[in-house]
Amino acid sequence: EFEGDVSHHVLGAIARGTKTVEYYWLDHWYNVFRFLEDDGSTRLWYCNINTPPDFNGDVLTYVDLDIDIVVQPDFSFQVLDLDEFESNAARYAYSKHEKEQAQSALDEVISLIDGRQFPFQLTDFSVPSVVQIA
Repeated sequence: EFEGDVSHHVLGAIARGTKTVEYYWLDHWYNVFRFLEDDGSTRLWYCNINTPPDFNGDVLTYVDLDIDIVVQPDFSFQVLDLDEFESNAARYAYSKHEKEQAQSALDEVISLIDGRQFPFQLTDFSVPSVVQIA
């Protein structure tokens, strides 16, 4: 749940209290945030291409590689910030492996979207007010 109002250049206004369901895989180079409407229906999905996360106790960390994908409920999507990825790849000397993994992750996410595979499915959620990670 967002603690404060956020303004995003593509998503627009994200009001305080907006709920998301977030999906992280420890062996994948992406994560997916599913933004929910108040009734639990999907507002959109926001995908980040990033290094596989590290989960240490109760802290999850990863390096965001700038490439994002915004997916609408009709499964149309827009890939964002490829130029930022290229710029930062040069600036931070991303390895060939990192660049290949980022492209592979982008291709995989697009394939999941096109195939309506998890987590890109239109299932309404009953969202708890507090989520605990055990």
